[in-house]
Amino acid sequence: MASNSKKSMSSRQGFLATTASIAASAMLARSVFYDFVPEEVRTSMFSQIKIFQNLLSREFSMVIHDKEGMTTNNVYKASMTYLSSLVSHSTQRVRVKQFNDDKSLVVSLDSGQKVIDVFEGIQFKWCLYCSQNNVPSKDSDKKISSYMVSNSYSLELSCKKEHKDKALDVYLPWIMNWWNNTKNQNTILKLFLNSYEDWSSVNLHHPATFDTIAMDPELKKTIIDDLSKFKKGKDYYKSVGKTWKRGYLLYGPPGTGKSSLVAAIANFLNYNIYDLDLAQVQGNLQLKGLLIEMTNKSVIVIEDIDCSIPIKNRDSKDSYSYRPKVTLSGLLNFVDGLWSSCSEERIIIFTTNYKEQLDPALLRPGRMDMHIYMGYCSPSMFRTLVFNYHHIEHHSLFEQIEALIKDLEITPATISEHLLRSDDADVALQELLKFLQLSKQEALDKEKEKENKD
Repeated sequence: MASNSKKSMSSRQGFLATTASIAASAMLARSVFYDFVPEEVRTSMFSQIKIFQNLLSREFSMVIHDKEGMTTNNVYKASMTYLSSLVSHSTQRVRVKQFNDDKSLVVSLDSGQKVIDVFEGIQFKWCLYCSQNNVPSKDSDKKISSYMVSNSYSLELSCKKEHKDKALDVYLPWIMNWWNNTKNQNTILKLFLNSYEDWSSVNLHHPATFDTIAMDPELKKTIIDDLSKFKKGKDYYKSVGKTWKRGYLLYGPPGTGKSSLVAAIANFLNYNIYDLDLAQVQGNLQLKGLLIEMTNKSVIVIEDIDCSIPIKNRDSKDSYSYRPKVTLSGLLNFVDGLWSSCSEERIIIFTTNYKEQLDPALLRPGRMDMHIYMGYCSPSMFRTLVFNYHHIEHHSLFEQIEALIKDLEITPATISEHLLRSDDADVALQELLKFLQLSKQEALDKEKEKENKD
C-alpha cells in the first residue's frame, strides 16, 4: 500500500512538473512571438487563422445593426418587434414596460439574451448586443464641451451554413412582411419628441378634429380642401418635379388654437406628429439626422419658431451675443433643400405668436405654402365652442354674447375656460356674459384714461 501511494504521488509530481514546463515554454514562445514578429505579420496570421476557423465552422452568422450611417435599419426594427412575440420561459432576462394606455405588459428582448426560433423546420438563433460610445458635444465655437453616452444595438442571427440562402431569401423577408402587416393594423397615432439625435414616442390621443375646432368656416373649408388635395397629390407632385410636402405657418395671439389645429390636421390625415424642439439639436448635422429618421406620412411641427432659435429678420437691427446651434441656412435646407427630399408625404408646420419677427426667407411659398391666421374669437367660433361643450345651437343669451365678442379681443381659450365652469348651459352662459360685460367696461375705462392723458 505504501509503495502504491509513493508511486501515485511521484506520478502527480511528474505531471505537475511537465505541465509547469509546458506553461513556461508557452509563455516564453508567446513573448518571443510578440517581441520579434512585426504587428502587421501577426495581424495577417490571426486573420488567416480566423478564416480557417470559419471554413471549418458549420455555422453562418449575420449582424443586423440598429442604424446604418444616419438611417435607422428597418430590418432591425422589424426583427426586434418579431422577437418580442417569441420571448419565452427559456429567456433568462427580458425588458418589461407598460404605457398608460397599454392593456397588458410589453415584453421585449434585453441585451445579451438569446432567443431560438424554428421556421419551416429550421432553427435560427438570435442574440441582442449593446455597445456604448462617448459622443462629443460641441459648443457654439465648435469646441468639445462634454461627452454624451450613446448606446448602439445590434442583433446577431445564426443558423447552419446550408440554411444561409433560406435565412436571407425567405426567413428575413417573411419577418419584414409580418412587421409591415402589423404596422398597418396599428391605427394608434404617435407623438414623437426629440432628445439630441434620437426620437422617442408616446401614443397620441388628442381629440381635436375639424368638426370640433373653433375656426372661421370658410378658412376651415380652405384648409380641409388643401389637405385633401395634398393627400391625393403623389402623381401631381412627381409630374411637376416637386417634393411631396406642404408647409403651413400658423400665427396669431396665444390661446387661439394653433396646437389644436396641428392635432386636427394629424387626425384628419392619420399622420404621426414629430414635435421638433430645436433647443435640443446640437447643430445642422444633427438636424439632418433627425430629418432622416422621420417616417413618411408625418406632420413635422416646430412650435414658437420665433423663440426656438435666434432667426429674426436679417434686416432687423437686433443682434445676438451668441451663435445658434442650428443656423437659418440649416433650417431652410431642412424645410425645402436637398435633404427635405429624403422622404415624402410630409406636412411641415411652424407656429408663432409674432410673424413679423421671422426672416422672410422662411415665409416664402415653397417653404410655408399657406399662412393661416389664428385670430380672436368670432361669433361663429363661439357657436362651435358652445355646441362642443353644451350641445346647444340656440339660446336667448347668444345675441348679447356675440355682440360683446365682436367688440372685444377674446381668445377661444378664454371662452372655452368659462364654458367649462358649469355643466348647466344656462349657468355657464350667464357667467360668460358677466365676464364679457366686465371686460367691455374695463376696456372703456382704459380708453377714457388714455384720452384724459392725451
